[in-house]
Amino acid sequence: MRDLLSRADAVLRGRSSSYPWTLLVLCGLVYGSVMGAFGGLIWQVVYSAVKVPLLLLATLLLSLPSYLVMNTLLGVRDDIAEAVRAIAVSQATVTIVLVALAPLTVLWYASSADYHAAILFNAAMFAVASLAAQIALTRAYRPLIARSPRHRWLLWIWIVLYAFVGIQMGWTLRPFIGSPGAPVQFFRGGDLENAYVVVARMIINVWAR
Repeated sequence: MRDLLSRADAVLRGRSSSYPWTLLVLCGLVYGSVMGAFGGLIWQVVYSAVKVPLLLLATLLLSLPSYLVMNTLLGVRDDIAEAVRAIAVSQATVTIVLVALAPLTVLWYASSADYHAAILFNAAMFAVASLAAQIALTRAYRPLIARSPRHRWLLWIWIVLYAFVGIQMGWTLRPFIGSPGAPVQFFRGGDLENAYVVVARMIINVWAR
């Protein structure tokens, strides 16, 4: 336990020299279990615990091939190991910050039984954690940018690419919070949809009113 805390501290301080996958998975499991505890649905706790690290790792793996190609095209392929380590640090930061915010989620659940409010609150927690991750990623990328200004462009390419894939993955893996009036499911029933099509449809419906 002390070793994990030391490694988490090193990640947050920008002193980690390894790929902190263990931290990402363990902290993701912890926050996922808290996130899924809304409504007291036991299997939802288990499912959400698995799905939070799965969301981050699947998004990472789906985004990396395109990013590798971009690094190759811009002539900085030799730096890819260091770039991936910086990305891994940022992903671990997401879950570490989420664990730190978990007591607030517990307090919110204890204070409100509103399902939609619970979803919005967790979205806010992920937004805070993602902001912290961007800070960590930018800090970890400074040596790369100092070596070649092309890495500055690659940093922004990664942020946009990861967000694009992550939104769709989050939609595909839902629900992360079980509705007390609905059956517990690992995946939401019905046809798979594109998150961006759904959002566009919602905007059109609101505009047409």
